[in-house]
Amino acid sequence: MSNVSSITEFLLLAFADTRELQLLHFVLFLGIYLSALLGNGLILSAVACHHHLHTPMYFFLLNLALLDLGCISTTLPKAMANALWDTRAISYQGCAAQVFLFAFFITAEYCILTVMAYDRYFAICKPLHYRSLVGSRACAQMAAAAWGSGFLNAVLHTANTFSLPLCQGNAVDQFFCEIPQILKLSCSDAYLREVGALVFSVFLGCACFVFIVLSYVQIFRAVLRMPSEQGRHKAFSTCLPHLAVISLFVSTAVFTYLKPNSISSPSLDLVVSFIYSVVPPAVNPLIYSMRNQELKNALRKLLSHILFEHK
Repeated sequence: MSNVSSITEFLLLAFADTRELQLLHFVLFLGIYLSALLGNGLILSAVACHHHLHTPMYFFLLNLALLDLGCISTTLPKAMANALWDTRAISYQGCAAQVFLFAFFITAEYCILTVMAYDRYFAICKPLHYRSLVGSRACAQMAAAAWGSGFLNAVLHTANTFSLPLCQGNAVDQFFCEIPQILKLSCSDAYLREVGALVFSVFLGCACFVFIVLSYVQIFRAVLRMPSEQGRHKAFSTCLPHLAVISLFVSTAVFTYLKPNSISSPSLDLVVSFIYSVVPPAVNPLIYSMRNQELKNALRKLLSHILFEHK
């Protein structure tokens, strides 16, 4: 029986077999990656450079942009390199790093989205107590808790996953090192080691989901009771982008990990994992800037300043 110590590299799943399609995928991935870098980079710059955006909501949005950049940078550059150089290989250390970083960023992002729901709940439902409940110290503590939860979850899963003996070769049926696909390579009786980490992840995920749902039930009840149509519109304009991001994130991730084996196939797994790992970081900046007038104005001023400085 071969174990993990005898494996020096893993083979990732290729998006295409022909050279022309590989280069086409490289160009497509490069475009998506650059758009994610540009969109999230502009949000980071706008929030950092404009003093009137130094509020809890935009502080958490800045954290979300950082996590989006980390998440997409963990998976897509290696996929682009493999497509460009016509290879499938990733080193053992590189695979472990992908597992750790992806689990870290994806967990921390989910926790930040939960904290953002908390922020919107107090801003809309308890506006008189908002400043006292969501101050700068509380924001820093909540952000640190989100990043810390991601780190703890990543450590647990990475340590458990790479301590398992591998009996089924080294071919990973995914375009990056994803935990469920690596577990398929392990011995059948070794899954019990993953139970502890899985219980922690399920508990954290369910707790965050319940908190988000309860927060938005209270938010929508409060918004519908507002007498002013302008007030309702302003409240919805700050909540709907966040709700759209959560829906995209949760629905694709849940489908990836909870879909029945009867409809599972390598091509479907590949597409769905691409959607939940790559699409949200690329489209989140667009979602947040579409209905947020303050952010749009800040981005417009930032772009005008950049263009003016380079003339």
